[in-house]
Amino acid sequence: MILVTGATGNIGTELVRALSEAGQRVRAVVRDPAKAALPDGVEAVAGDLNKPETFAAALDGVRAMFLLPGYDNQDDLLDRAKRAGVDHVVLLSGGSAALEDLNNAVSSYMTLSERTVRASGLSWTFLRPRAFMSNALRWLPQLAEGDVVRLDFPEVPLASIDPADIAAVAAVALTGDDLTGRVLDLTGGAALLPAEQVAILGEVLGRPLVAQGLTHEESRAQMTATIPLKYVAAFFSFYVDGVLDETTVHPTVFEVTGRAPRTFEQWARTHAEAFTPR
Repeated sequence: MILVTGATGNIGTELVRALSEAGQRVRAVVRDPAKAALPDGVEAVAGDLNKPETFAAALDGVRAMFLLPGYDNQDDLLDRAKRAGVDHVVLLSGGSAALEDLNNAVSSYMTLSERTVRASGLSWTFLRPRAFMSNALRWLPQLAEGDVVRLDFPEVPLASIDPADIAAVAAVALTGDDLTGRVLDLTGGAALLPAEQVAILGEVLGRPLVAQGLTHEESRAQMTATIPLKYVAAFFSFYVDGVLDETTVHPTVFEVTGRAPRTFEQWARTHAEAFTPR
């Protein structure tokens, strides 16, 4: 049995589908099993990553687990997993874990999550994806208002990755031993400026989208209105100070899966319906 936390998220949804289609027995951790839309044969179970005691039923019979980072009492959850017979953990981490900067809110929780898994005594694989292509969904409110997309950090090219490719790598790590003890840097196949992503999305949607870069001051003001200050500081450290490289393309998706990572155009075409007003 393979346990997937975050089973209805961007990556979890794709991972559950990939594992199910490969004939694996999958148990999906969700908030409300009665409302979860999952593939046939996938078992839904309730669980709260901040409350490891809620995982008693979820861990029964599990041999491998896909784990999200940054939750409270992760050491307790991993101890429970080990006692339940779990052999392997695939942790979703991020490139900022390599910085090991405990003063950076994002790097800190990624770093600490990796350290906790290492200390658990379980075998592990760490996935360090860079920016997600699905981050483009944050433009939905602007697209509902018109064709102008205002962009944070417009000068930073990102080798964004399709969450489905992260899931494909995770599926390999969960079902075999070849990636045990590996730290995998995951990106798409090309680094694009935000304006280039907007142009591609416009072509896919058949809309004359216009990219408008924000100044750092405008971005800071806009982000501070909706995001805790510590995360705003983290993003400015990454993209303005340049401490995090999300531009370099890594060949890992091809090396693990045997196929090229999906392009942003492929992602946009697959998810075009999400951008269509209802």
